[in-house]
Amino acid sequence: MIKDAEAHLRSLRDGRTVLIDGRRVADVTTDPAFAGAVASAAALYGHQVAHAEEMTFESPTAPGRRVNLAWMSPRNHAELVTRRRAMERWAELSCGMMGRSPDHVASTFVGFMAGLHVWQEYDKRRAAALEDYFRFIRDADHWVAYVIINPQADKAKQAKDQPGGDLVARVVDEDAQGITIRGAKMLATAGVMANELMVSGIVALQPGDEPYAFTAVTPMATKGVKMHSRRSYEAASGTVFDYPLAARFDENDAVVFFDDVTIPWERVLVHRDLRMMQAQWHETRAHVMQNYQCIVRLAVKLRFLLGLAHKVAETNGILGFPQTRETLGLLAAKASNIEALVIAMEAAGEDFHGTFVPDRRLLVAAQTVAQTTYPEFVEAIRLLSGGGLIMVPSSAADFDGGETEALIHAAQRSPATDSLGRVKLMKLAWDAIGSEFGSRHLQYEMFYSGPQFAIRGNSYRFHDWSGPRGMVERFMDSYGLPRAAVRDAAE
Repeated sequence: MIKDAEAHLRSLRDGRTVLIDGRRVADVTTDPAFAGAVASAAALYGHQVAHAEEMTFESPTAPGRRVNLAWMSPRNHAELVTRRRAMERWAELSCGMMGRSPDHVASTFVGFMAGLHVWQEYDKRRAAALEDYFRFIRDADHWVAYVIINPQADKAKQAKDQPGGDLVARVVDEDAQGITIRGAKMLATAGVMANELMVSGIVALQPGDEPYAFTAVTPMATKGVKMHSRRSYEAASGTVFDYPLAARFDENDAVVFFDDVTIPWERVLVHRDLRMMQAQWHETRAHVMQNYQCIVRLAVKLRFLLGLAHKVAETNGILGFPQTRETLGLLAAKASNIEALVIAMEAAGEDFHGTFVPDRRLLVAAQTVAQTTYPEFVEAIRLLSGGGLIMVPSSAADFDGGETEALIHAAQRSPATDSLGRVKLMKLAWDAIGSEFGSRHLQYEMFYSGPQFAIRGNSYRFHDWSGPRGMVERFMDSYGLPRAAVRDAAE
């Protein structure tokens, strides 16, 4: 038994509250703002059914139930690589454009479970809640989204000092049954197509912030959970021909409001503990596993953009120019660099309390490089495309078989393809790098893992400086002042 596309679509018809354009969405599987992306999301599960051996494994707690390999806690290097290849296959279905596919938060929970001892040292009841919830979401093969960032307001103030009240989600009540939370969190990327929601925080908290120091999970359809969606790029896209990426892979982002949402204790993983809010990410291997998935997906996405850059150059008849080959060669090296870092972090991985995880130092190195690599790809494709990106016909309707189409054939020329092929490619390139969808992806890739100073700070923090410093110090110990200079200095 494997979760398939139709099962996932059925699971989304649960009465969840999604708000967009001043209205409440009745059914995310059919609404024009989300239907294309939701269909693409469901197709991920269809793919795992069609390719069960390479995409799934048997759950250790549900005999006969096969679930996605993202839920596997790899025991060795070979299993880590097997798991990664399944993530690559999923990423290829969206050209790497679905950044929060189900394997992302699944990876987070695999990292949590690798650090189960951290939970047990903190609170055995919360550790038991984590174990129980992990079994539940793994055996159901649920898609879990998360919100772990506070809404932007006054960044100079702590959460408790923000004006207006009820800005940031916090615990406002608790009893024998559980906790009640109120406030908002962002950004529930892919939340509209997920089954469950984790609400937590990744930014360090200060004394006095205890009501904000919690991690809890709840179904998307829980009473009081309200997703307020950003603009739907899919709804504005028109046809797939005109916006081939936005029409199918706009996974959406939403601010989530918690209107006195009650969560039972068995779904509360951290409760009013400032230290544990950071420990859950960095003393376990959750931060490593979730960002490892991101880098694997980015490697797929860069391969797609690299192919797009090459095809644009070919279509524009500039592939033979030395400067074009220089540009493409540099892009190829940068894409290969990310792929090499994935392979390296796996090869240098460690056994962390029974789970084989990628090397943390090389992971943060990849994150640091990735934040500048993606903008460089976007800029290069712009330069290779030139005015071709903005001279495309207004829509697929212009291929009318009459006067307008004749103008297209007269003006849209290429040594490598016909007029239709040129228009189709340039519309794809524009959607990838210039449309609202493309611009959102630029912003996403630059900031989803955090601001640059934070990621580079992690790179500094996780690097072993004893080796490089030791090399310098040993070399300096190998020489000194000439004897004459020592004598002169003494005199």
